[in-house]
Amino acid sequence: MFIGEYRHTLDEKNRLTIPFPFRQILEKEKEGFIITKGFDTSLFLYPFSEWKNLEEKLRNISTHRSEMRIFLRIFFSGAHPVRLDGQGRITLPQGLKDFAKIKDKVAIIGVFNRLEIWSEEVWENYYKEKKEIYDKIAEKIMDLEI
Repeated sequence: MFIGEYRHTLDEKNRLTIPFPFRQILEKEKEGFIITKGFDTSLFLYPFSEWKNLEEKLRNISTHRSEMRIFLRIFFSGAHPVRLDGQGRITLPQGLKDFAKIKDKVAIIGVFNRLEIWSEEVWENYYKEKKEIYDKIAEKIMDLEI
């Protein structure tokens, strides 16, 4: 499980160092990872095994509704396989970097079964805006007695 928040800077070749606690999990993935467009102007990085699980669930979605076709096209068209290099880095494809408005400073967030990669500026704005409603959301979720 991925938890925590880390800050890093891209190098001149769009390489991002994955924080060590996340690397320890990712290094177990022999087939690498998939990075794609996420939600709220972020990128999602899935271990390949998690991507396969997600792929199986999405395979059963009916494509008769236009919303589903739109989602599947955009989600999968942005997907790229990536691997850690010898120094624990991945290279962000330029199209995904542009999508997420990433210039150089990045926030890497652990979110259960995936990593989210954000422009540091976008993440800070999102966090400031959403932390106001976090308590209300948390109460509703905890009321479900999870």
